[in-house]
Amino acid sequence: MHIDAALFPAATAETPGAEGGGEPNASVFEVLEPNLRTSPFVFASPHSGRDYPADLLNATRLDPLTLRRSEDCFVDELFGAAPAHGAPLLRALFPRAYCDVNRDPGELDPALFLEAPPATAMSRSPRVHAGLGVIARVVRDGAEIYRRRLPLAEARRRLETLHAPYHAALGRLIETTRVRFGAVALIDCHSMPGQAALGGVDMILGDRYGASCAPGLTAFATQTLSELGFSVGRNNPYAGGYTAETYGAPSRGVHVLQIEVNRAIYLDEQRLERLGSYAAVKARLDAFVARLAAFPGL
Repeated sequence: MHIDAALFPAATAETPGAEGGGEPNASVFEVLEPNLRTSPFVFASPHSGRDYPADLLNATRLDPLTLRRSEDCFVDELFGAAPAHGAPLLRALFPRAYCDVNRDPGELDPALFLEAPPATAMSRSPRVHAGLGVIARVVRDGAEIYRRRLPLAEARRRLETLHAPYHAALGRLIETTRVRFGAVALIDCHSMPGQAALGGVDMILGDRYGASCAPGLTAFATQTLSELGFSVGRNNPYAGGYTAETYGAPSRGVHVLQIEVNRAIYLDEQRLERLGSYAAVKARLDAFVARLAAFPGL
C-alpha cells in the first residue's frame, strides 16, 4: 500500500528511529499457504505479532507484560487450521503496539510526535483521540508506551517497512483469490478484552453493518459459531476497522468479515497465558474454519 508522501513532507525513508532506530525487521509477516488452494477464503491475523523490536523495548516506559496488553495473543494459532482447509493465513510478526495495520496510515497522533502531523493527516479520528492511532501512544489499558515523543520521521519508517508491506501482501492474496475463484472472503481475525464484550458474548462479527460483507456469509458464520457453542454478537462495539473499510466491496465479489474472540474464554488476561480451556476453544474454531472455508454461497 502506498504511503502518501504528503503526510511526511520533510522525511526520508532512511531516517532512523527515535532511540537509534535500526534496520527494519527482516520478517514483517508470514503467509501460511495450503498445499492446494481449494477455498475462496483468506484469513488474516494482523495483531498477534510478538516480535518486539529492540528500538521499541529501548524506548518504552512499560514492562514487557504491560507492553503486550494490546496484543491479540495466540489469535494466529486459534485460526491456524486455515491452510489445512485450502485457505492461506497471513499473520503480522511485529506487534500492534509498534505499528497497527488495522489503522489508516494517516491516523497520526499529535500528542506522540515532536513535529505536528501535516494537515492531510487524520489526526482527529476517535482512535487517534484514544491514543490508538497507526503508531499507538498507549496500550489497550491506557498506559503510555513511550518515555518521550518520537520524531515524525519514525512514523514514516514504520509505515514504509511494516504497514505498506503487510497491506501489499494482503492485497495480493485478496486479488489472486478473487481472480481464481470469482469472489473472495477475507476473515480478519482479532481478539477483544473480556470486559469489552457486551453481554459477555464469546464472539463479535463485524461487517460494517452489511457494507463489507454479504449478509448471507455473515449469517452463515453466525449460525455456525452458534452451533459450535459460542455466543455471538454483531457489529457492537466492533463493526470492522480499516481493513474491512478498505477492502470490503461485496458488489465486486470482495467480502471482509471481522471476527473478535473474547480473550476471557481462552486466555489469562493478566498473565497472557493460555487457559485450560484453550485447547477446546481452538478445536471448536478449527471446526468453524473448516465449515466456513467450504461455504458455497460466495
